[in-house]
Amino acid sequence: MANSLSLKVNSHFRMIPTLPLAGLNIVVTRPREQAAQLAQHIEQAGGNAILFPLLEISPPADPQPLRELVAHLNEFNLAIFISPNAVRYGMEAIRAAGASLAQIKVATVGQGSAKALRDLGAQEIIAPQDRFDSEALLALPELQNVKGWRVMIFRGDGGRELLGNTLKARGATVEYAACYQRAKPQQDAGALFAADPHAIAVTSSEALGYLWDMLDEPGRARLANIPLFVPHARIAEAAQRLGWRNVIPTAGGDDGLFSGLVAWAENQEPT
Repeated sequence: MANSLSLKVNSHFRMIPTLPLAGLNIVVTRPREQAAQLAQHIEQAGGNAILFPLLEISPPADPQPLRELVAHLNEFNLAIFISPNAVRYGMEAIRAAGASLAQIKVATVGQGSAKALRDLGAQEIIAPQDRFDSEALLALPELQNVKGWRVMIFRGDGGRELLGNTLKARGATVEYAACYQRAKPQQDAGALFAADPHAIAVTSSEALGYLWDMLDEPGRARLANIPLFVPHARIAEAAQRLGWRNVIPTAGGDDGLFSGLVAWAENQEPT
């Protein structure tokens, strides 16, 4: 990303690009299939992206309940996709069932999910513009008067109940479409330390918990000193409760994480 790179002037007054993440080993913990964009940004800025996925994402073990629910999608007023994974696996299920979003309202929590929906043909997506979480979505005027609505929430197995519970309290009927499942991959904490990480990016509280659980006390003490970049205050709070000493909140999505990494790197003392 050329426009993300800073510039310096050499002795001949010629402007040459510098790489703000040069020499830095940055751990990307997104699921492997979602890590490519952030890893590419890091590499283009001179850093070394270390892929260390803390979650594995896959379709539900039993797809039948999802198929049966999605077959009635046209009877709903609103479909909500809570993540890019929900978009990917939810839209696969919708298409497999011969269903469509054309006749119902569509909402999502983040702009990354909104872009994924638009890429798949969805239009007029309800999504927050600033903060990307359930609270921000629920604050939008489009979701205030939902009494009598039927709402389908596409999500993974389990997760927060705030969104569904609030819509129910406002008079809506809510159905959960569990369109993917999460699992903890087998990872070696020794390999993480062997990579000599300068920073770690974590994008979910669940993944953060998995990372912490795989370590013994000396490992936790060592890891807690490594700068941790997180795109949401809720993850930052979880990290601080665990004992992380240097938690750096960023704006949402890969762009927010990348910008936070660059800003941090440019403020470090040269080594």
